[in-house]
Amino acid sequence: MPMVWLGFLVMKWRGDPCGLELPTFHRGLLDLAVCGLLEEVLFYYSHRLFHHPAIYKHVHKIHHEWTAPIGVVSLYAHPLEHVLSNMLPVLIGPVLLGSHVATVCLWFTIALLITTVSHCGYHLPLLPSPEFHDFHHLKFNQCYGVLGVLDRLHGTDTVFRQTKAYDRHLLLLSLTPLTETIPDTPKKKQ
Repeated sequence: MPMVWLGFLVMKWRGDPCGLELPTFHRGLLDLAVCGLLEEVLFYYSHRLFHHPAIYKHVHKIHHEWTAPIGVVSLYAHPLEHVLSNMLPVLIGPVLLGSHVATVCLWFTIALLITTVSHCGYHLPLLPSPEFHDFHHLKFNQCYGVLGVLDRLHGTDTVFRQTKAYDRHLLLLSLTPLTETIPDTPKKKQ
């Protein structure tokens, strides 16, 4: 909360983020797109940094203590990680762009929804797929980003792309679970 308040004060100093006139549809869409790209870049690199062996055991391991996916765990993190990897990537876009408070509220809602769904363990209809981040919690050295753009660029999704989880990483448009339509390969008996 202090970071949000600080961000608001910076935005207020730059101009009135609470103007009576709402932003145009195009400006709101542009702000959301830029915020999404900034979040991808900042989250990917900060998250990957927190996986460095010298830092991981002191900071990010706290987040990975939970092995079963639960939505509220998305924010369970060391304070340093929470500020640099959870808050800053989401807050920097609206501050740099001077976004209207209505756009900021929509952006925060989208960001919180995506991070909660990516940790919930359920592939819910019409919501983003949790497969990508579930795989990260399974393998630790894959799938660091939010959108996956930088993972593809840096090759940190290559193992993920060879799995059934990757086949299931899509928008669910029915009530049939994807684990039924795209099941895991049965394990061979020894």
